Amino acid sequence: MSKRRGRKAVDRRRYRDDQQVAEQFNEAARVSLECGYWTASGVLIVHAAIAFADAAAVKLSGQRSAGENHEDTIALLEECTGESEPKRNALNQLRRIILEKTMVSYSGELYSEAQTKDIWRRLQRFREWAVMVLER
Repeated sequence: MSKRRGRKAVDRRRYRDDQQVAEQFNEAARVSLECGYWTASGVLIVHAAIAFADAAAVKLSGQRSAGENHEDTIALLEECTGESEPKRNALNQLRRIILEKTMVSYSGELYSEAQTKDIWRRLQRFREWAVMVLER
């Protein structure tokens, strides 16, 4: 288990705000993808995934990670959800998306169509699990 990092308490009802942000990023990523804006779409995909993760963490635990390390959000989700195959699969998708964050955001290189479509599929898999959690 990961070491508990900085967290802050949040009213559980605030998950709806994070979910709305996540859906907006998701839709903007889809539009960018359709226009062939691979790098822009990649950045939006990463932010959508993080917002979905925050929404789920807030709803389930009343907390959000306060640090810059998104692995802390994954650790929080692991702690506040029961063991299940869907959860493991979803968090693996989230991990892969977060690994892409540095490349998409900071490398200065263009993101390819193939890379963007791959990370988009990962987001949709993670989003499916997150929405299920948020609709409980």
